[in-house]
Amino acid sequence: MKSVEKTAKTVDDAVRAALDELGAAKDQVTVEVLSEGKGSLFGLFGRDAKVRVTLKEAAEETTEPAAAAVPEAEPEAAGPEADAPKADAPEAKAPAADPQKAGAEEEASRQETAAQAKAFLEEIAKAMGMDLIIEKFVNRKDGDILLKLHGEGLGVLIGKHGQTLDALQYLTNLAANKGRKDWNRVILDAENYRQRRRETLEKLARHLAQRVKRSGRKAMLEPMNPYERKIVHMSLQNDPEVTTYSEGEEPYRKVIIDLK
Repeated sequence: MKSVEKTAKTVDDAVRAALDELGAAKDQVTVEVLSEGKGSLFGLFGRDAKVRVTLKEAAEETTEPAAAAVPEAEPEAAGPEADAPKADAPEAKAPAADPQKAGAEEEASRQETAAQAKAFLEEIAKAMGMDLIIEKFVNRKDGDILLKLHGEGLGVLIGKHGQTLDALQYLTNLAANKGRKDWNRVILDAENYRQRRRETLEKLARHLAQRVKRSGRKAMLEPMNPYERKIVHMSLQNDPEVTTYSEGEEPYRKVIIDLK
């Protein structure tokens, strides 16, 4: 079975990078966490996380070449039976998987992961003396679990450029997926920070693109996680005059904006 190993700041980011390389969806792979990384609640990581992502057999079959057909034996002599149609030999077929049952199992797994993630966050909030309201959403399309946090003093959970929120998201993913065969991604948002950060990055990308066009010199953004780099790339993908690419190693990888 085809597998890749990826290292990134968080398990979530490493899994996403592996899925991109394999060209597969999350339900087509199994995830093995080789190293959960080392860090604290406030985003200080001693080492990166490392995962091994393996394509399931069903996913691999779509890329494997078909077996060569065995030629049928020619009839030794023509006769009345030569023109008679021959019955096809019965093929051995594996029992078809029940997609409805599989879908129900995946949904149950996501709901259980979401419940564990919410319970973990409630314990964190209790330990910090915070009164949080946690909304839980499960995206039926891509399977992502979104937990929205509401309450007072959430700035401490967001941190500079969302670094603390990212760290808390990383810990929540580890806690909620512990002991599970399939990895269900959990996304945390606090008072709509993710949307506000997206809008800020899109505005910054457009502003820097205009500066690059005027000066003819490339612009380099600050280090960002893969999710935020993708926002910058997507913001300028249809601009006919500039191009974007990334340089560096995680967690210091940066987006470059340059003329085409």
